[in-house]
Parts: sequence; C-alpha cells; structure tokens
Amino acid sequence: MIDPTPLRPASLHEEVAARLRNMVFERQLVPGQWIDELALASDWKISRTPLREALKVLAAEGLVELVPRQGCKVTELSEDDADELFPVMALLEGRCAFEAVRKATPADIKLLQRLHAALEKHAAAHNIDGYYRANHDFHSTVQALAANRWLDRATTDLRRFVRLLRGRQLNWPGRIDESIGEHRRLIEAIEQRDAARAEQLMHDHLLAQLAALKALRAHEAAQEASIDQGQHHA
Repeated sequence: MIDPTPLRPASLHEEVAARLRNMVFERQLVPGQWIDELALASDWKISRTPLREALKVLAAEGLVELVPRQGCKVTELSEDDADELFPVMALLEGRCAFEAVRKATPADIKLLQRLHAALEKHAAAHNIDGYYRANHDFHSTVQALAANRWLDRATTDLRRFVRLLRGRQLNWPGRIDESIGEHRRLIEAIEQRDAARAEQLMHDHLLAQLAALKALRAHEAAQEASIDQGQHHA
C-alpha cells in the first residue's frame, strides 16, 4: 500500500547541504579547511543532526572528507588530481560544445552571445570574480544546450571538482586576456555553426586553464621556497 503522507519538497538536511555546497563553491569554506560543526549549528539555529546528514551528502559528492574521530574538512585537489581531471573535463566540455552547436536555435545563439558579452565586460575590467562567474554561466549554458542527459550527468558530476578551484588559474598574469581570446574564437565557431571547431576550441580552452593553474602553482611553490630559505638564513 502506498504511504499517503505528504512529502515535503525539501528536507532540512537537503537545505543545509545546498547552503554548505554554495559556501564551498564560493570559497567561504576553503579547500583543506576543517568545518566547525558547532559554530555552524549555532549560527543557523539547528541541531547537529541535519548538519551531519548534510555533510554526508557532500562527502558522497566528493566535496568534503569525513575523517574518523577528527571531523570533516573541505576536499583539496592535489596537482595530480588537476592533471587527471582537466583532460577529462576537456573531453566532456568539448562534446558539450559539439552537441550544443548542432542543436542550438537562433535564440540559443543569442543567449550565448549575451553571456559572452558579459565575459568581455569583466575581462576588460580585469574583474577576476566577475569573469569567473560569467565563465561558469557560459560553460553551464553550453552544457544545458547540448541537451544530452548522459553527458549532462557526467559533466555536472566532475564540474563540482573544477569549482573547488574557483578559477584560481585566473590569478596567473595574463590569463584573463588569454581566456577571453579563447572565448572569442569559440563564440565565432558557435555563430558559424562549426560544431567540430567549437568542440576542439572548448577542449583546448580547458587544457589552457590547466596550464595556467600549473604555472601559478609552480610560481607559488617557488615563492614559498624562497621565503623558507630566507627565514632559514636569517
């Protein structure tokens, strides 16, 4: 017999999970940070039970790690993770671009042109945060326009991990200028309905992000080593 009890559209732990997920993506909770469950429960005026259930959801998604007897911390992507993740995302997002171009209506093309215009505005101002958000909107829209539920499922799952980096590579000198150049070529291919070229350009765009991230990380590591060396000699 079917249970006649009405179901709530979203349980408390799902609402808490959505809030925590957003905090991770917005870097209010940064990679490697331990999550203060007591403080969050107090701030949100909830018990720790829905918070712990929410953290289990995020752990299943790979966004946080549950450490026995220590608590829970935000997942931190290693260099090896990035090296392995970005080429896979390049394949997936390239395919998204290919299918989006083949299926896009004139109205869809206009939408992508508007999203590209927002990218241009933030690139001209060198507004990293604004550019990151506009870039996320553009890539997510291309994914949606591909209208392939299997591709969407795989891309959404892995995009969570890319979002853990929150566009860090945009801090590399000159990266925004390079990125907007890549996007100009991409929107041109989309306007020309060249699906194969759009696929290749999107693929290469993701690999260029990885190259910039690796350059930034190498620079930061060299700086840290230099500081450590200076302190050692002092």
